[in-house]
Amino acid sequence: MTDTKASWLTQESYDKLDRELQALIANRPVIAAEINARREEGDLRENGGYHAAREEQGQQEARIRQLQELLNNAKVGQAPKQSGVALPGSVVTVYYAGDESDSETFLIATREESTATDELETYSPSSPLGSALIDAKVGETKEYKLPNGKTMTVTLTKAEPYHG
Repeated sequence: MTDTKASWLTQESYDKLDRELQALIANRPVIAAEINARREEGDLRENGGYHAAREEQGQQEARIRQLQELLNNAKVGQAPKQSGVALPGSVVTVYYAGDESDSETFLIATREESTATDELETYSPSSPLGSALIDAKVGETKEYKLPNGKTMTVTLTKAEPYHG
């Protein structure tokens, strides 16, 4: 089984996320200064500016942790080299419920791995559809659970390495 915890990133995506991370880290002193300035305004129970600054700090720290984890586990530029097998970093074409006219082409990757210029829809390897397809070979039919609890079949018709 392929390791779906590691994220495959293009060099462009990795660099974009790293720039975002560095900007957030550089902004930490600005947020801390804002919190200190608001704290000095008086009663913290009725200080909306203070609470808003603390909320913003919490959101930024959560994003910093998310980016650090993603970048620390990233495999940069290591698109799968083989065709015919659905792997993280593959562009796949499938059809649903045995209906070849109901087909879709998408990238198996995390949303952060795709770039803003991508025309492709992106499905996570850990999503129900993505995890059902991982390691599937062209021609294989797999099943996965829908949010309503029903089961859907999906047949892989094409799998190629992503060349973003």
